[in-house]
Formats: sequence, structure tokens, C-alpha cells
Amino acid sequence: MTEKVKKHIPLIVILGPTAVGKTEISIQLAERLDGEIVSADSRLFYRGMDIGTAKPAQEERDRVPHHLIDVADPDQVWNLAIYLGEAKKVIRDIYQRGKLPFLVGGTGQYIEALLEGWRIPSVEPDPELREVLRGWAEEIGVDGIRKRLETLDPQATKKIDGPNLRRMIRALEVIFISGEKFSKQKGKGPTPFRELKLGLTRPREELYQRIDDRIQAMLEAGFVEEVKRLLKEGYDPDLPPLSAIGYRQIIHYLQGVITLEEAVRQMESRSHSYVRKQANWFQKDDPEITWFSVSDNTLSEMEREIQEFLKEIRIPKKNIT
Repeated sequence: MTEKVKKHIPLIVILGPTAVGKTEISIQLAERLDGEIVSADSRLFYRGMDIGTAKPAQEERDRVPHHLIDVADPDQVWNLAIYLGEAKKVIRDIYQRGKLPFLVGGTGQYIEALLEGWRIPSVEPDPELREVLRGWAEEIGVDGIRKRLETLDPQATKKIDGPNLRRMIRALEVIFISGEKFSKQKGKGPTPFRELKLGLTRPREELYQRIDDRIQAMLEAGFVEEVKRLLKEGYDPDLPPLSAIGYRQIIHYLQGVITLEEAVRQMESRSHSYVRKQANWFQKDDPEITWFSVSDNTLSEMEREIQEFLKEIRIPKKNIT
């Protein structure tokens, strides 16, 4: 029997690629509509990782309440399953306090999982098995691991972008422990959200230039010193959060593996590649997403779209202010 849930919580989703300008526009919209922002960016969970993640500055967070930022230390586990549970609670709390929740970010998997009601496998991590799987990966390589996973679970393999060894190991871990395909265990259920998806876009070359400019700004703001501090505090350089674009390259620079110039080149190249991967989650022809090309009129156009949405679902503005 299909579970029925009343879709009564309005949720404004602001999505788009890295460096498109989601932070400032979402803050301005939340200011105008008495909203609060829930992060959908998996890089922002971790305390002390500020510069390299382009985390909203404290003065920006002071303008509008932000949620699910700085919720864990880099050596703490904060995965998709934990995020879904916390995000649902936060969004419900924002709504119950008479505010308008905004879900803002560029991590497509987290946005899709929340809106589609994904049910993540409850298999607990097995450190010993993971160590065995990592050793196996060293023997046969990332491509070898992908081929083995594809043999066991083709559907799960298709959902993993590129050489994401951590996700492949997790899928194999769940398969070996449960005896079932990873893809079969990730069910979907109803959600209480009435969402409006608004996408921000810029020409690809403009995005690349904004990314490159951001990387230079990060370095000038002390990104290398931030990574030095994290390592000095004892965080293992192989921790998953420190494998994020930028952190991995600066760690290799500090270890003497590459020059700073090469680190910057790799950061730019991998960030450009990440933008292309984000396009797979945020399709331009998706009928559920209303796209806005960033311009001087974007803010007012998006505000009108939100107001129309709230009228359609019979939530007058006075109920969210």
C-alpha cells in the first residue's frame, strides 16, 4: 500500500553550478521573503574548511539564518543519510516558525535525494571490510573496482560519477554485508514538500572565469594557511572531506608532490570538470526547473516567480512574514 503524505511545506530550491552566484541571490531572496536558508552543499558541513569551500562569510550568515553549515569536524562522518534526516527536521522547523525555507546548493545528489524521498540503506560501516576493499583497489586500480561493481550492480555503477572510489567502496560494502544489490536498497518515499525549483545559469566560459578568479581569491585569502592549520591540528590528509577539489591539490603542494602553480592548474581543471558533471544533475530541459540567466533583473524575476508559486498553493505572503 502506498504511503500518503500531505504535501504542505513550501520549499524554494535555488540550484545551479559552482560559482554561478547562488549565495548572494538566495540571501537577498530570503531577506525579501522572510526566509531561512538550508545548505545543500556537502562541502559546507565541516568546521574549519572555510576558504577552500567558498563558505558564506559570517556577515552573510548574519543577514539570514543558515542551516547545516559547520555541523561536523573534518574527521566526523556526515553522509547523505545523516543529511537527509537533519535537513527534513530543519525545513519542518523553519516552516513551523512561520518562515519560508530555501534549499540552496550545488550538490545535485543531495537535492534530488531530499526531494524524491530517498531511503538510504541502513547498513552500518564496517571499517575492516573497507580496509580490505581499499587494499583491493590498490591492487586492481579504480577502473578495476568499477568493473567489479558493474558486474554486481550495473545500476549503482551508473549513478557514480567518474573515479569516485569512496562511493564505489560503500556500494560494495553494502552489497557484501547485506547480500543484496545496493541499487535495490535505495527506495523512494513520499515527502511533505511542495517545491519550486529555480535554477541559475551563466555561459560556460563565464563560469570558468569566475571559478578561476575565485581560486585566486582563495589563495589571497589564505587558503594554503587554512590547509596547513588543518594538518597541524592532526587531521589525516586522506580524510574524505580533505579529498575535495582544492584541498587535495594544496595538500599535495605542501607535501612537495607538485608546485603551487600545478596545484592551481589542477584546481581549475577539476573545478571546470565538476561544473560539467553538475549539468548532469541540473538538466536545462528539465520541466521542473525554471532557469534564470544571471543579470541585473534576475532577483526581481525570481521573486515574482516565488510569489506566484505561493499564491498557487494558497500560502499568502502574510503567512510567511
